[in-house]
Amino acid sequence: MKNWISLSALAIASLTISGCKKIENDSATSSYSSGASTKIEAATAEEFVEKAEKRLFDFSTYSAKVQWVNSTYLTEDTDALAAIAGAEGTKMSVDFALQAAEFAKQEGLDPIVKRKLDILRGGIVMPAPTTAGAADELSAIATDLQSQYGKGKGLLKGEEINGSDIEAAMGTNRNPAELKEMWTSWHTNVGGPMRDDYKRMVEIANEGSAELGFADTGAMWRSNYDMPAEEFAETMDKLWLDVKPLYDELHTYVRGKLNEKYGDAVQAETGPIRADLLGNMWAQEWGNIYDIVAPEGAGDIGYDISDLLVQKDYDAIKMVKVGEDFFSSLGFDPLPETFWQRSQFVKPRDREVVCHASAWDLDNKDDIRIKMCIKVNGDDFITVHHELGHNYYQRAYKDQSYLHLNGANDGFHEAIGDMLALSITPDYLVKIDLLDESQVPGADKDTGLLLRQAMDKVAFLPFGLLVDKWRWGVFSGEIKPADYNNAWHDLKREYQGVMPPVERPADAFDAGAKYHIPGNTPYARYFLARILQFQFYKAACDAAGWEGPLHRCSFYGNKEVGTKLNAMLELGASKPWPDALEEFTGTREMSGKAMLEYFKPLQDWLKEQNKGKTKGW
Repeated sequence: MKNWISLSALAIASLTISGCKKIENDSATSSYSSGASTKIEAATAEEFVEKAEKRLFDFSTYSAKVQWVNSTYLTEDTDALAAIAGAEGTKMSVDFALQAAEFAKQEGLDPIVKRKLDILRGGIVMPAPTTAGAADELSAIATDLQSQYGKGKGLLKGEEINGSDIEAAMGTNRNPAELKEMWTSWHTNVGGPMRDDYKRMVEIANEGSAELGFADTGAMWRSNYDMPAEEFAETMDKLWLDVKPLYDELHTYVRGKLNEKYGDAVQAETGPIRADLLGNMWAQEWGNIYDIVAPEGAGDIGYDISDLLVQKDYDAIKMVKVGEDFFSSLGFDPLPETFWQRSQFVKPRDREVVCHASAWDLDNKDDIRIKMCIKVNGDDFITVHHELGHNYYQRAYKDQSYLHLNGANDGFHEAIGDMLALSITPDYLVKIDLLDESQVPGADKDTGLLLRQAMDKVAFLPFGLLVDKWRWGVFSGEIKPADYNNAWHDLKREYQGVMPPVERPADAFDAGAKYHIPGNTPYARYFLARILQFQFYKAACDAAGWEGPLHRCSFYGNKEVGTKLNAMLELGASKPWPDALEEFTGTREMSGKAMLEYFKPLQDWLKEQNKGKTKGW
């Protein structure tokens, strides 16, 4: 999955930095000093919040640049600088959180101030305890884990292959032996060495969470959704049960097609699906194997976005320009010139970088960027739209106070870009001159169009749920270090119905081979985004007056939609997420109904195809 970097307290914490102290002095320059006191002298909660926001804002531009340089120029030196900044930020975040907890006890607090105190208290992703040296150790481990991932390599035909290339190869290779080699080598080489450091990092973060009054770090993560932690976990389960019947039908159909292609010796007709056959290193999205499962007749939709991009001589910059044009068509201002000057669009040939796609806001105002290693293909075309969704959201709320520089909840941030991606319909491709009108598939191709979408959107749902379920169990102690690997694959089997291509040793650490685990990025946001994007998309299509099948709607060029959307984006985190949701959709409840409406024709078709087949695993 993709990531986003916004320098609010919540989002900096995604990097285990969450703000850091800028030391004020009387000279013309400022310095940053590890271990400096972050105690704020304040008589009232209002005064404390005001001073905390000022300090966090001041340091955020510095810490953002440190992280940017580290991510785009991976060396021992930049790792060390990132670790120093991270230790400062962790210490400051914890100090402010502890002080916020005390001020929250005051009577008669203004609701906005109370909300900001809650954000300060619960917005740290990996908190360090106040024990001497804990922040330094936590930051060093977190930085090293992310660096290890960025430098990770697997094997293909016995030759080393880096992260971005092995991801692409997993999507195009159809040789079961080579898929097994790539899957196994990546999980062993990347995840395995992280296990002990990850265990230690969890111990430190749990000590920090306890000092802040939480049962464990997972409970703290779940506290950030304007509802009690346990209620949030129940909400996630309810949303999953809403859409699980659709996933079950898709799983049964895809398993059958893989059995037809590879035979019983590779993929059995019943039971779990072999994870490496699904076109993705983590089996989280299956769209890359659409050619294997495409239905006869309806399956050939007449075009492939990757082929169209090549035919039209697209390069990385042109792909981003088209993404910008979508937002401009809705009435949003063009991206600033600094975006084009400072972003990383392609992988440099002279150094190691983190290729994982991300969107950055470095100054909480206008220095927005993306960091990608763009390849000219359909996946990255969609990713560009997704990442720009983050950037436009960041810029929309730039005038909010510091602690409100964020999405209404983190699922909102992910869903905005995905909503735009849903609007990449044949109609949209014609309007941007990527597809000829004569190539637009007719209604008889709708099954193919929907199946292609479901291979990514629906297939992802259980993975989006299980990643944090695993971490919540790790943080709570329910999953012991000796069981890390077995628990990971047990959850993948339970929710996804997938299994590794080879027996995995109990002392492996396959979870570490997924970026968001060593990167300490909470993952519930991505599950929520899959649900919310369809709610947002339907609301946009309704506002645009669309009357056809929901999956054919494109609101490209509709400024009324842009005005309504911007009204929600400008709120940032200044209101509880139900208020923001109501602003755009008219409802205060997250629901899978819009997703089910979108895919209903496909679900009906899948049920027919699956008659007589064994469902489940």
